[in-house]
Amino acid sequence: MSLDKRTQALVSVGASVAANCHPCLEYHSARARETGLTDQEILAAAEAGRAVRAGAAKSMDQLITRLLAEKPATAQPGCGGGCNC
Repeated sequence: MSLDKRTQALVSVGASVAANCHPCLEYHSARARETGLTDQEILAAAEAGRAVRAGAAKSMDQLITRLLAEKPATAQPGCGGGCNC
């Protein structure tokens, strides 16, 4: 099953907002308008992305709080978890 162009555009707008990707949002919001979506519809998709982003941020905040409560901090170069830090 495939999504129609309008639904794809809305998902892309929401994902762009959730990812905090400015170039993505500029691109996908323009494509959304080209499909005939209204500003209200685009804003609704952006609001869904904001909710996802807020949930992820809250989860990250809770994780650091839990990790710091579990064991003392140790300085290590990089995390070794494959995240390129």
